[in-house]
Amino acid sequence: MITASLSSNRRWAGLRHIWRDQRVWLASALLLAVLAVFDPTQAGQSALFAGGALVNTAPFLILSIGIAAWAGATGADNLIARAFTGAPLMMIGLGALAGGISPFCSCGVIPLIAALLAMGVPLSAVMAFWLASPIMDPSMFVLTAGVLDIEFAVAKTLAAVGLGLFGGLVVHLLARGGALSDPLREGIGNGGCGGSKMRVPKPVVWRFWDEPERRAKLAGTALATTLFLAKWLTLAFLLESLMLAWIPAETVTAALGGTGLMPIVVATLVGVPAYLNGYAALPLVGGLIDQGMAPGAGMAFLVAGGVTSIPAAMAVWALARPQVFALYIMLSLTGAFASGLVFQFWVTA
Repeated sequence: MITASLSSNRRWAGLRHIWRDQRVWLASALLLAVLAVFDPTQAGQSALFAGGALVNTAPFLILSIGIAAWAGATGADNLIARAFTGAPLMMIGLGALAGGISPFCSCGVIPLIAALLAMGVPLSAVMAFWLASPIMDPSMFVLTAGVLDIEFAVAKTLAAVGLGLFGGLVVHLLARGGALSDPLREGIGNGGCGGSKMRVPKPVVWRFWDEPERRAKLAGTALATTLFLAKWLTLAFLLESLMLAWIPAETVTAALGGTGLMPIVVATLVGVPAYLNGYAALPLVGGLIDQGMAPGAGMAFLVAGGVTSIPAAMAVWALARPQVFALYIMLSLTGAFASGLVFQFWVTA
């Protein structure tokens, strides 16, 4: 009787484990199946969009996965962990600055963020990097200066760093007050076994290929990271394709016209759920500014849309617990609105 009960418990535990690992793939498959029944054309377009988006982001993803796997196999992640030790405020500042100038897209930086979290790096420093990274990168800066102007590009860069600093400080204060004591989902790490790298650093073994266990760790880390990214990004890009297909850009941008405070409020709220690719959004915002839209509304829309784009937001959802995700969205809203207000004040002054 007891043996049968134990066997049943193990079977249910195994099924729960399979469901936990495969539910994202199942969600993607179910989404495509429903589309195939009710809108076959859109199903094909969404599948092609997701595949193309994965191919386009592949160079960033391969580089990030390679770095994460190599750092784990050699123990170089100990060096990264040591670099994030010290004064919390200094780490937050460095995280925000690195995020504001990093060349990684919101998808490509996910494995690096996961590695930092698993090593026990404080969530405040990681959040600073996380918030700043999707808003600006070197190529985005050049394109923003060309499509809009250099003043807008510089302001958007400062907004990225400022949002990172703001978010990092808020998380730091909440953590000091006892909140966010367990911010990460099971299996991501929260300073547990990964945190030992910070408490007891181990020497780096650069010639990792000489040790079979390190070669195995390289392959295992690369495979696990690849599967993790593939399942979440596939679902993210499928959802993105539907938003682009069913919510015309004209409908989104038409709500942002006008001047004054209200367009900034509307731009912030519209920018959160209405994903527009950061590069594609620039000419649309530029056209609206030419038609009389407040520059601050354009800034708020670009900041809110960048931080809460589907890939970026789903990365937070995949790694962090729901309360951290809610905090991420709240910080994004507040920071985007503040960025719009400050930029509008600067332009009018």
